[in-house]
Amino acid sequence: MMETVTVTLKINNETTTLQVKPNETLLETLRERLDLTGAKESCGMGACGACTVEVNGMPLRSCIALTAEMDGAEINTVEGLKEEEKLHPLQESFMEKGAVQCGFCTSGMIMTAKTLLDRNAAPTKEEIIKALSSNVCRCTGYKKIVTAVEQAANK
Repeated sequence: MMETVTVTLKINNETTTLQVKPNETLLETLRERLDLTGAKESCGMGACGACTVEVNGMPLRSCIALTAEMDGAEINTVEGLKEEEKLHPLQESFMEKGAVQCGFCTSGMIMTAKTLLDRNAAPTKEEIIKALSSNVCRCTGYKKIVTAVEQAANK
């Protein structure tokens, strides 16, 4: 039997303590243990961005991050953006601008954009494109995604 590691995480403003395997990814923990399924597994190598969550204010590819190394981390997922019944401005803008097609990349795009807007409330179009360059979308061609982030920055 594999040993476990105790970690305490603050996820979407709720503190939880878990016993995890040393090789368990943060994505596995979020999806399989905590039923937070917004982050998606696609490439499994940290290359596509579908699994992006916010860890300590920065975007992180949860498919290649080990939960055992996250002890004490503050983690936000797309599920934690909504306040009561009100969507986050990025979520609203993605819907309004038609930036969601199949939806597989959407949570990663939104979490990456959120960390950008938290650090830079008025990014240029070029800064938005650069921030999102590590997220892959196979449907939209990115124009509507960039427009949605621009709109959210202006809200």
